[in-house]
Amino acid sequence: MRWQEVQKRFPNEWVVLEVIKAHSDDGHRYIEEVVVVDRFENSLEAMDRYEKIRKDQPLREYCFFHTSRENLVARERYMGIRGPR
Repeated sequence: MRWQEVQKRFPNEWVVLEVIKAHSDDGHRYIEEVVVVDRFENSLEAMDRYEKIRKDQPLREYCFFHTSRENLVARERYMGIRGPR
């Protein structure tokens, strides 16, 4: 699903997303296609859900955003030697 579709279906909500298609450029992650995993009115609940699924599925890419955000672009974090946690 594209971000514009997510925004229409879940206006003014926090959404936890699984990234299906994305690319990196100059330290930013440009997210193109996603699957909505869950939705919340509260950012803390969204963050808790994100942390739980990221821990349970460390090889998949997840994120969470508020649907008022114009674009799905995130800063990439350097993972270092240890890799994903």
